[in-house]
Amino acid sequence: MKVKPIKTEKDYDTALKTIERLWGSPRSSPEGDLLEVLVTLVEAYDQKHYPIDLPDPLDAIRFRLEQLETDYGSLVGIIGHRTRVYEVMRGDRPLSLEMIRRLHRKFQIPAEVLIKRPKRRRAKHRVA
Repeated sequence: MKVKPIKTEKDYDTALKTIERLWGSPRSSPEGDLLEVLVTLVEAYDQKHYPIDLPDPLDAIRFRLEQLETDYGSLVGIIGHRTRVYEVMRGDRPLSLEMIRRLHRKFQIPAEVLIKRPKRRRAKHRVA
């Protein structure tokens, strides 16, 4: 196969089929080298045409807690006292820079995810 930039969906599909065929080829073999080049081209095409947004910071924290099989209680002392944890996790209070640093250090949540502005909460309707 002649290696060329991936410019169209057809090029993309062809590259994916070739990757599937070459999968498992030994490294440093002609097939392995072609596989490595094609994977790099496909990744670049994916990033340009199918970008993935960063997750909401609060969703990322919840997901990490779920992965660790723990709950909001493990955030006490990192975000602040229990009331502060619930204020932050409900979206009533933003994450401070110090909270972001501690969450990143303790739970290895990428800082760029934690810095992102969280989704807006739905307004509560009051009945008069």
